[in-house]
Amino acid sequence: QEQLVQSGGGLVQPGGSLRLSCSTSGSFFSVYGMDWYRQAAGKQRELIALISSSGTTNYVDSVKGRFTISRDPAKNTVYLQMNNLKPEDTAVYYCDVAGSWGQGTQVTVSS
Repeated sequence: QEQLVQSGGGLVQPGGSLRLSCSTSGSFFSVYGMDWYRQAAGKQRELIALISSSGTTNYVDSVKGRFTISRDPAKNTVYLQMNNLKPEDTAVYYCDVAGSWGQGTQVTVSS
């Protein structure tokens, strides 16, 4: 099973920005697409963004236009840039590749 290491996250005011990172090995990175999920308290985990191995991206409507998923092959890292954050974006964020999960990162949007 692939090991994914997440970083980033934290507390931010509404309208602010954060960037999450998810690093993995080169073997997985070059072959598989990667996803970002989030799970708010009391809710199911939801897929919010994905990027294919070729770089094609897709987003759930609630984050479209505010979040950007990208990948850096040189660093075997996928990023989630989150702009114009809203309180409803508060959740634990997870990256996923081929069924392997990162450890999760708390994002809290509050004034």
